Amino acid sequence: MKKATLLFWFFALSLASGYYAKATYDAPKHRAEQAKSEAGQLVGHDGVREGDLIFQTSLSSQSLPIQLATKSKYSHCGIVYKYGSAFFVFEAIQPVKRTLLAKWIARGKNGHYVVKRLKNADQVLTPAALKKMKQVGQTFNGKNYDLAFAWSDDKIYCSELIWKVYQRATGIEIGILGKLSDFDLTNPAVQQKLKERYGNQIPMNEIVISPAAIFDSELLVTVKSN
Repeated sequence: MKKATLLFWFFALSLASGYYAKATYDAPKHRAEQAKSEAGQLVGHDGVREGDLIFQTSLSSQSLPIQLATKSKYSHCGIVYKYGSAFFVFEAIQPVKRTLLAKWIARGKNGHYVVKRLKNADQVLTPAALKKMKQVGQTFNGKNYDLAFAWSDDKIYCSELIWKVYQRATGIEIGILGKLSDFDLTNPAVQQKLKERYGNQIPMNEIVISPAAIFDSELLVTVKSN
């Protein structure tokens, strides 16, 4: 995992209340209508399947620092599931929940998204596997968003949710886990954010996984991007 990837968390620690902890943003009507059309095309042309991962750039105040720190456009992600005839994104915001695909797309910058899929999804994501993934996910449903990005299950953040659901249900680890001590923390801006959050007790050995680490996983292939 690239060193820049983990810097995402340090900026987010002081800014996370902007979007992930208070996901009450409603898209303007025109954007909502466009997103509904986008979601319909995705579903109608097999552009999305259960178990796919979807990424976006949020419109929160923390989004630009995330992009700069990780050198990635994408700052939020979730797992796509189907319930009845509708597609949802299972995501860790506040609280962990499932969101209609169209509404999820509308929340992102310019309605842009990227859908990624396991390269061997046809073999791995059987009906039984998807059922187990939903069961594992249910253990996180309703939990609070994790502002501290700790590795415990008490609270959860977006990429942690994806990693744990896949690992516990299928044994597959999407994205390489890292530790704080693995990264370059010499930048004064990073040091300031760490001190603001942790004081002198910085958890250098905390396990972390970022959206960028999952996005860059060699196990995935891009199947749709608008």
